[in-house]
Amino acid sequence: MTATASRIHVLDPRLANQIAAGEVVERPASVTKELIENAIDAGSQRIDVDIEQGGTRLIKVRDDGIGIGEQDLPLALARHATSKIGSLEDLEGVSSLGFRGEALASISSVSRLELISNAEDDPRHGWRVVAEGRGMEARVTPAPHPRGTSVGVRDLFFNTPARRKFLRTEKTEFAHVEEAFRRQALSRYDITWVLRHNQKVIHQLPSGHSVAARERRIASLLGKNFIEHARYIEREAGGLRLSGWVGLPTHSRSQADQQYFFVNGRVVRDRLVAHAVRQAYRDVLFNGRHPVFVLYLELDPDVVDVNVHPTKHEVRFRDGRMVHDFLYSSLHHCLASSKPAADHDADGNEANESDGGHQQEGIAENAEQPRWQQQGIALTHSPDRHPGAERVRRFMQGYQALHPNHEETLLTPQSGGPTDLSASAMGGSHGASEVREVPLAMPADDPTAPPPLGFALGQLHGIYILAQNAQGLVLVDMHAAHERIVYERMKTQLAAAKGLDAQPLLVPVSIAASGAEVATAESEQEAIAKLGIELDIAGPETLLVRQMPALLAQADPEALVRQMLEELARYGRTHQVEARLHELLSTMACHGSVRANRRLTLDEMNGLLRDMERTERSDQCNHGRPTWTQMGLKALDRLFLRGQ
Repeated sequence: MTATASRIHVLDPRLANQIAAGEVVERPASVTKELIENAIDAGSQRIDVDIEQGGTRLIKVRDDGIGIGEQDLPLALARHATSKIGSLEDLEGVSSLGFRGEALASISSVSRLELISNAEDDPRHGWRVVAEGRGMEARVTPAPHPRGTSVGVRDLFFNTPARRKFLRTEKTEFAHVEEAFRRQALSRYDITWVLRHNQKVIHQLPSGHSVAARERRIASLLGKNFIEHARYIEREAGGLRLSGWVGLPTHSRSQADQQYFFVNGRVVRDRLVAHAVRQAYRDVLFNGRHPVFVLYLELDPDVVDVNVHPTKHEVRFRDGRMVHDFLYSSLHHCLASSKPAADHDADGNEANESDGGHQQEGIAENAEQPRWQQQGIALTHSPDRHPGAERVRRFMQGYQALHPNHEETLLTPQSGGPTDLSASAMGGSHGASEVREVPLAMPADDPTAPPPLGFALGQLHGIYILAQNAQGLVLVDMHAAHERIVYERMKTQLAAAKGLDAQPLLVPVSIAASGAEVATAESEQEAIAKLGIELDIAGPETLLVRQMPALLAQADPEALVRQMLEELARYGRTHQVEARLHELLSTMACHGSVRANRRLTLDEMNGLLRDMERTERSDQCNHGRPTWTQMGLKALDRLFLRGQ
């Protein structure tokens, strides 16, 4: 087939706008996003969004911002016309959400668009400009309107049927519109937001500046469970500031649908950010699950480029390594504090809140005990024989003085029971008949303050520890909890070592590498050497692995090095070796922790509970599963219909 020569010509303005629309107008949700961003940039305090038929019939955004004057209105629909930048310097430090000036022109080329605006305080004034999907000179007519702007987009893609047929059902399209609205509403808490669909109010969100007001908005948009299972984070260093809410690992999702990250108020989806978050959750998240978060990163606009993608969803940081390390360390330390704490009970109340006269039934010694023991529950009642009896008695006397309505039963280890728990968990070795006092972690200045996980009552089927704390019943998966404790101790010991023991390979492994991989290996030699890997450059496209960490002697050197170099090139640092080492430690911890069907004494159970309270990330095992759960007294009352 012979190519035919054609003359170079300038595209028709209408066709050029429709081509541009293909980049920024994918579906009704993208139109909604562009219009809302313009409203935010106008300094609005209230934004109303009205949608009909999922946005295919009507998308209307009304704001109370600064408005557009009569003289500027004809340019509002012109391509590359904007009031937000005027020079290259403005573009390099842009802080507005929109700046290219092609959104309204592109939208108007594939819809019937009406824009009414008033830049004055007199509502009798105002001007209208319309466009109906064709290249024509904008005509401005008077139209009364309060201060601000209303943009109505009707019959989207009416003149491009090929685009319209790719739209989904009304329900699906509105779901995308609602998500676009949700992202913008989470970006600005100082704005009042309203979303209606087919004249029905879907969201009505008042403005608010306090943390409590922000949490109410998040709960309204993402559900109460999000806030109930999230921690607030606020950290600042090196010109970077991170704040927001991080979901606990136990509150994860099957898909990444509740992940919101904002850079200077702009919602972004960035690979560097995603990698930092993924690494922070690495050994606390269950396989195949996704964390939830609403996070805000603030930094100097001059050090971030937002003009790298037509939809402005991606950004480029001037110092990506610093941003990555800051995000990772901030989230890593926040998640490290995930351990039992006496903050709130299972009913969402303060931990030390009075129970309002609730009468807790004590467990009395009776003839039922042998049957309980046959079911795997080991209970005895002999306080005087407990090696820590005096400390327990002192705690209970003080606690009962504060909570006179609680009847507590002191439980002690079953005599003659097995006590051979792993020394790595209990802090030392002891024989089967040895009796030890286990530290109960009680504050010396307040002996009445109970530990968060309380005190052990016994075992259930040799798998779970049943404990009683101030809030009610605690259930602990003893193997999962012990596994995390052992794992964290091994990680600490590894980190405290001066360096990783390395082992030379008998035969160096040759890797056929790309030029980029060789360049990364050369520039990151120091970082690679710290990981116990000796990597030589044997040629322009060849690398030689001569040495590996001793603990990773069985690993595939080529696969490990390739992944490591990819991370170093993309993010400025690598967690591959650390991840492999931690995987190995996790396996070792799993095999070295107390197994199911192991009968423990109450000494050992209480020791495990105290270790959990001191261990980072002990809310989850090494594989991300929860290690304990709480049933509050109010929940138990509801279960048994007490007080009804």
